[in-house]
Formats: sequence, C-alpha cells, structure tokens
Amino acid sequence: MTIYPRWPLSRPQHSARPRRMPAVVAAIAALMAATSVTACTAPPGAESGTAAGTASVETIVSGLDAPWSIAFHDEIPLISERDSARILELDDAGSSREVGTIEGAAAGGGSGGGNAGEGGLLGITVRDGVLYTYLTGDGENRIERREVAGAAGSLELGTPTIILDGIQAGSVHNGGRLAFGPDGMLYATTGDAGNRGSAQDRDSLSGKILRMTPDGGVPAGNPFPGSLVYSYGHRNPQGIAWDARGALYASEFGQNTWDELNVIQPGGNYGWPEAEGIAGSEDFIDPVQQWEPADASPSGIAVAGNLVYIANLRGERLREVPLANPATSTVYLTGEYGRLRDVVVAPDGSVWVLTNNTDGRGSPEPGDDRILRLSIED
Repeated sequence: MTIYPRWPLSRPQHSARPRRMPAVVAAIAALMAATSVTACTAPPGAESGTAAGTASVETIVSGLDAPWSIAFHDEIPLISERDSARILELDDAGSSREVGTIEGAAAGGGSGGGNAGEGGLLGITVRDGVLYTYLTGDGENRIERREVAGAAGSLELGTPTIILDGIQAGSVHNGGRLAFGPDGMLYATTGDAGNRGSAQDRDSLSGKILRMTPDGGVPAGNPFPGSLVYSYGHRNPQGIAWDARGALYASEFGQNTWDELNVIQPGGNYGWPEAEGIAGSEDFIDPVQQWEPADASPSGIAVAGNLVYIANLRGERLREVPLANPATSTVYLTGEYGRLRDVVVAPDGSVWVLTNNTDGRGSPEPGDDRILRLSIED
C-alpha cells in the first residue's frame, strides 16, 4: 500500500532568501567567489524519470577527515568527523578550527570492536545553544548533548549529558542522523546494526526513527504509548527533513535491490526485512521513489522550498526530487566529487554538500574531503 501526502505544486526559486547574510557566511561566500568552478553532471543513470542538471560549484573548505554531518550554531557552521570524533567550526576565512573532541566515540564501536566500521561520531544538530551528538562507542549507540560556549573563532564544548543510550550498535547500519522537527522534538534515525529482525521489534530502538523531547523523554503524541518509536521497519535510514507543511521525509539504504525515499507516517511500518523497495503490500508503507544501490546509497537529505535534495555515497551524485512529483528526480555532480554524505540548507538559503571520500571506502583526491556550495541552474 503506497501512501502519498498532498504535495505543494509550485517550484521554488533557487536564489537565497531575502535576509541579511551573517558575517561568517558572507566572508565564506566572498572567499568562494574567488575560487568557484562549474561542474556539469554526467548523463543520468538507468533509473526512470531521472534527468541530468547543471550547477555552479564552489569549495567552502577542504582537508576534512571522514566528515559526516553539518549543523549551524548561531549561523556558525559546525562539522562532525566520524573517525577523529572532532567537532570543527568554520571561521570567517573559510578554514576549519577544532572546537572539541567527543570522548568515547569509536569508528569500530559496535559489539565486534576493532577500528574499522561505520560507527564513530555521526550526526549532529544544534538548538538553543546546545549541541546534540549521535555516536558509537562502548558497544552501543547513544545520543549526548552539551552546551556550546563562546563566540565565532573561540567556541568551546561543555560537559556532556547522555539523553539516550542502549541503542544497538554494529560495525554497519548504525543510522545516526539527528534533527529537530518543526514540533520542537528531537528525531534520530537508527539502523538495524546488522540484526535484521530488530527493525520489526517495536521494543527495540534499532531499525527505527525515534522521536523524543530535547532531554530524551517520550513526548506526548508518539504513536506507541511510552515508546520513543515513531516509525519502524527501517534497515539503515540516514537522512530526515521536513517540508513547509510538516511532512517528514527519510532516505534509507536498502540491501541489494532498492534504496528508498520515504514519507514518514507516525507509527508506520516500512517493511524491512520483509520488504525492500516498493512491495505493494497492505502491511507496509511503500517508498515514493526507489533506486538501485549502485546509483544511490542515500545519506543526508535537506528540503529547500518544494524540493528534496539527497546526498548519495555509492552513486556519487546529488539528487533533487520535486515534492509535486516525487517519482522523478534530477541529478547533479555525478562522478565529479566522489561520495556525498550530507546536504544542508545554509543560513543564507544556499545548498551545501559534504563529500565523504576519506572514510576508507572512497578514492580521495587532493583536497578531500570538502564542503561544496551549489548554485543550481534552472
């Protein structure tokens, strides 16, 4: 059974929002203007309903080490690095500075131990001067929060408080994306950690999208009383974002057949491991778009106006999906910058993309990894 929301019908303009650009972002934009290049995507892949687009691409910062997530604190860009467990800030010259290290994060922090794997310091988000981090370590995934103090160029991290622990961890499929919804609640994506059956077990925190208060409590209105579970039946979701009407979208890694873009319904069952991609079953909610993993492996996503942008790892492309017609897409940057881990809308309204070639699975080029700023050409 496929469930579709009523999407808005107009296509937004790609220009920045009419607001004053903060000093840090203005300085970065000036730096990028001096070093901008134009990249055109390769022809689209085999997936139907896909077109190729072009975009002007500017490098904001380079030399990052296995970066995973971008967030903004008082319009100051912050970046998480998976393996080093560092939080970096970008200064007004477009260079990075270490704010602090998240202790206890380990790339091989699942039950198997070791130094290799998909765990470590993963997603970050900031709200009201507090940094929230999702990390793997000590045989579990957990979410912590800590205050951010100081001004641009001298930020510091406060003492951590664990708000949720005991999320199953593994060498793969740790989920890890954090974001605050328009309802003021904190959402987190969790993978099945290699334990496929946990995705259908509503008593387990793995293979889920979780909804919680900023201090980790169960908020009113959750679909299952006393539970943080907001949706289930997920294999490894790594992107969440909301449109202007409050609809929640999530990207998800499939296994060998289909990767997915889903519209999340409270209490919805998205099928894994019984279903992968569009199943046409009344028992599960189907994705609104699916792709072969070689063309996708979707991670971070962002909504800009009436468009969803999806960063793809194995597919090495940025995908743009119009909410008015979510079975179609336009692809950018195909094969130009390697693996793409995250995409965000910056405070000035521009689209930023985070590459991910230094995590052991990519083929780093000089300057990797980097943040790119895109100007989409209509």
